This record gives sequence, C-alpha cells and structure tokens, in this order.
Amino acid sequence: MQYRKLGRSGISVSLIGLGTMTFGEQNSEKEAHQQLDYAIEQGVNFIDTAELYAIPPRAETYGSTETIIGNWLVRKKQREKIILASKVCGPGGDWLPHIRGGETRLDRHNINKAINASLKRLKTDYLDLYQLHWPDRNTNYFGKLGYVHDPDDRPVPIIETLQLLNDLVKDGKVRHVGLSNETAWGVMRYLQLSDCLQMPRVASIQNPYSLLNRSFEVGLAEIAHREDVGLLAYSPLGFGALSGKYLSPESPAEARLNRWPDYDRYSNPEALAATAAYVALAREHDLDPAQMALAFVNSRPFVTSTLIGATQMAQLRSNIASADLQLSQEVLDGIEAIQRQYPNPSP
Repeated sequence: MQYRKLGRSGISVSLIGLGTMTFGEQNSEKEAHQQLDYAIEQGVNFIDTAELYAIPPRAETYGSTETIIGNWLVRKKQREKIILASKVCGPGGDWLPHIRGGETRLDRHNINKAINASLKRLKTDYLDLYQLHWPDRNTNYFGKLGYVHDPDDRPVPIIETLQLLNDLVKDGKVRHVGLSNETAWGVMRYLQLSDCLQMPRVASIQNPYSLLNRSFEVGLAEIAHREDVGLLAYSPLGFGALSGKYLSPESPAEARLNRWPDYDRYSNPEALAATAAYVALAREHDLDPAQMALAFVNSRPFVTSTLIGATQMAQLRSNIASADLQLSQEVLDGIEAIQRQYPNPSP
C-alpha cells in the first residue's frame, strides 16, 4: 500500500481509503467488520464516515455507520493505528428533519452537538479529521450546475465556523479539519482566514472525482497542489457505474442504483455512453473496468486518497488491489480520447 501526506498535517494516509456509507443499510454490522478487518490487513489506515450515514439517510439508520465502526474499534483495540475521519452535516431543510430537528447549520450549537454525538457513537475521544460535509451557504455541489447568486442567502459566516473548529482542535476532540463538496472560492476563503488568524488549516477536500466527473481538475486541482489541500476522492466508480454492471439488463437487483433509482447522477444517456466506452477500453487491454477506473484516480498527483465503497468482499478485494495497478500510456491516451468525446457527463 502507498501512503500520501494529508495536507500539512504530518499524517500519512493510505492511497486507498475505506468509505463506509453502506454500513448499516446495504451491509450488516458483521459484514462491515469483515470489510474493516480485511482493509486494515491490506494496509488501509484511513477510514471515512459521517454523522449522516448510512445512505440513503433515514431516521431509522441515522448514525448507524459510526456506531458500527465504534463497536469495531472497541473490539480491535487499535485506535492509534487508524486515521479516522467523520463529517458534520450542512443545512438540509426538508430532507434531514431527523438530524437536530432539521437545523443542521454549521454554527456553534450544531457543531458541538454533532461532534459529541459522533465521538460517542465512534467510542473514541478524538477524530483525526473532521470535515464539513457540504457548505452552509447556497452554492453548487452534489452535481448542481448553473450557479445563481442568492443575495438573500444568510449562511453562517465562514469565520464563525472556522472559530468553532479551532475550539474543537484546542479541546483535543479534533486533530485536523477538512472540507467536502466545496468550491474553489470556499477553499481559498477558509485558507485565507486560517492563515490570517492562525487557526486550523484545511488539510483536505473530499469531492467527487472519477472518469465520469473530472471537474475537480478545473480550479481545485491547482489549489490542491499549491496549497497542499489534497483530494479525498469519493464516488471514484460513479456509484459503481464504471464497473460496467449497469450496462447489462441483468444487473444485480440489490445494486445501489437499482435499489435507489433516484440516485441518477451517473445514469444519464451521456454517462452511460461514456461508461460503455471506458469498459470497452479496459477489456481491450485485459483490465478489469473497475480497477482501471480506480487506478486512473489513484494516479492523479492531486489525490491524497481514493475512497472506495463495497458491499461484497470480492468487490473490496478488487478495489484495494487497484493500488498496485499502473496504467500504460496507451490506456491513458485512450481515457483522454473518451474524455474528449464525453467531457464530464456526470458533474
């Protein structure tokens, strides 16, 4: 396993990180613990979760992923060897009524309540990385395009949120802080304030990145290099689409996009055409399509860790093994040709 520095934190995290949002919904606690055991045996030291998980968010499963991980941490007794990350929800309105009464703002009351609940569920005294799951302000994330400025938007000021994170670091509850689903403006604003006020510096940004969505390369990749705010790439397989399994009419009924068809970000006609082209390229070179897609993400110098998620152990083994795959220049050229034909079909 390769390891890369987490920003300027001094921490090294595994190139492959274990995403856990299926724990408590698609995976039982027993299955989740098997995944965690195997990942650690293979050198994975970075585990990413969130107060929101399991996904899709429901009152019945809210926080279950953190609870499952906490039970595993107690059993393994290896907390000091794990780089553990979680996230606090931003505002969600109608679709998050079961979290703090729907008042999921990035203010003092909500962040304090969220971190204390996460630590309790995870059965630990601290998090190595605490991330803001999405911005408090009205901006584009989760694939939204066509930014329209809302002059009536009244978000919690970034300086206020940063001060709260600073308090968590001082209290020893959090070692380092990160962003998620953030824009270039947002990242630079946090960095500006942290540098001026000598507050915790953003160590990472967790945004989507895959063969179907390379929008991170516009603006944010330069920030990642120049400011040492590396990408924790989520959805590197586009909800599993890049494995090619949804191209067949016999795709598994239990697969995520079949169980929840509303998660259609990677299912539009252009994305399906691009996926078919990438799968064909992989097979032309005797590569597993999912491993090729992950190996491409792994190879990007602005990526700190590629966050994989699997529901089956066979998927997990294959995904972790992608860390050892080096793509030939011919394959890379083929990927670029497909990108030109189908540029970012799933923003």
